[in-house]
Amino acid sequence: MNTVALGSSGLQVTPICLGTMTFGEQVQEAAAHAILDRALERGINFVDTAEMYSVPAKAETCGATESIIGNWFARNPGARQKVVLATKVAGPARGMPWLRPEVSKAGIVEACEASLRRLQTDVIDLYQIHWPARNMPTFGALYFDPSKDRPMPSVLEQLEALSGLVQAGQVRAIGLSNESPYGVHEFVRLAAQHGLSSVATVQNPYCLINRSFENGLDETCHRLGVSLLAYSPLGFGLLSGKYDATGLVGDAGRMALYDSMRKQRWGRPEALDAARRYNALAREHGLTPVQMALAFCYTNWRVASTIIGVTSLAQLDECLDAWGTTLSPELLKEIDKIRWEVRDPAQ
Repeated sequence: MNTVALGSSGLQVTPICLGTMTFGEQVQEAAAHAILDRALERGINFVDTAEMYSVPAKAETCGATESIIGNWFARNPGARQKVVLATKVAGPARGMPWLRPEVSKAGIVEACEASLRRLQTDVIDLYQIHWPARNMPTFGALYFDPSKDRPMPSVLEQLEALSGLVQAGQVRAIGLSNESPYGVHEFVRLAAQHGLSSVATVQNPYCLINRSFENGLDETCHRLGVSLLAYSPLGFGLLSGKYDATGLVGDAGRMALYDSMRKQRWGRPEALDAARRYNALAREHGLTPVQMALAFCYTNWRVASTIIGVTSLAQLDECLDAWGTTLSPELLKEIDKIRWEVRDPAQ
């Protein structure tokens, strides 16, 4: 597959990215290395991780995913040069006291240096802020509550830290994640005003049961030249069809395995109800749910690269084999009809 540019960063990546948050929890090191090997063999050059992974987040596995990837680089000479590597600095702790309490300038630098050590590399290609430092509705919260505002490091302070890492050669490009139109615009505006590195990407959820990116953030990113990295294209597995018959029980995937996952936006009954409707629509049109859900992202003008997360080689191959699937205008209209009725239940 052809590569695509990430904003104005100069980075060229495949339109499919391997997400790795399962490495170190559902996927142990040997299996994770096999998945990385297969992804590289099949032409994927883009790998995304984060300092807080694996997921569900725990103190004892914080940083485990980066360490697994670093060990893979060490055991496969030349692999690092074939991969565009993205990772993230965590935002404010969000119930994870083992992480730093705020995204300060010193905290960002410290986190980056720790990630470089775990990843066993001299440079991170794309370094992202995992979620905003400021108070804002995210991860399923729908409404902004100004009473929750607290003193925090400014956007300018964060940009200065990230730009310093770029100038030091430790980072090639910077990005955001779980951001809003205001946040993206503010980072770009202040970077231009102060001559600092600007953000190339925003990594946000985007899938059939959460199209909230289309509520103005798509226009903002388009006009500012910021590329979308779409995560959870299968809605935490709901859009794979694996939960259609059983619901979120058993041992079929992370939503069934982890109570903490079921308590999040992806575990809402409305999200599963909507996913079942989309999955049935896919089958009516001779597609698997995975094919339709991924094609919705793979062929969408809003998406630069789609981040797929897998726990097996079979899942990886299924996701990669869906590349090239197209959705007819008639099918897209039926998808939009469902969306009009159910909106974004996993927002």
